[in-house]
Amino acid sequence: QVQLVESGGGLVQAGGSLRLSCSASGSIFNIPAIHWYRQVPGKQRELVAEISSGGSTSYASSVKGRFIISRDNAKNTIYLQMNSLKPEDTAVYYCAARRVAGTDWGQGTQVTVSS
Repeated sequence: QVQLVESGGGLVQAGGSLRLSCSASGSIFNIPAIHWYRQVPGKQRELVAEISSGGSTSYASSVKGRFIISRDNAKNTIYLQMNSLKPEDTAVYYCAARRVAGTDWGQGTQVTVSS
C-alpha cells in the first residue's frame, strides 16, 4: 500500500492555470498506472488523466489539450498541470495508484474555477 497526498488546489479565475501534485509515501516506479480523478458533489467520480509506468498518457476528452499529467519517479510525485481552466473544471481532484493488489487513493484537493 502507498499513501498519497494531493496538494496545489485552490481558487483560480477562468483561463488560469494550476499544478496539482500527488506525493507518494513510497516508490512509484513500478506502479502500473497512476490516475487523476475528479468529483463534483452528487456526481460520479470522473477519470481525468492517467499515466503508465512507461510514461504513456491518456486524457478525458473534456480536458485533452488543456491538462498534462506527468510523473517524477525520483521524487515519487505525480503532477497534473491544468491550463485554460473553465468553471466546469471545479471539483475535488484525487490521485489514485493502481497496483496489482489494489488501488490506493489520496484525500483529494479542491479546485475552484470562478467565471
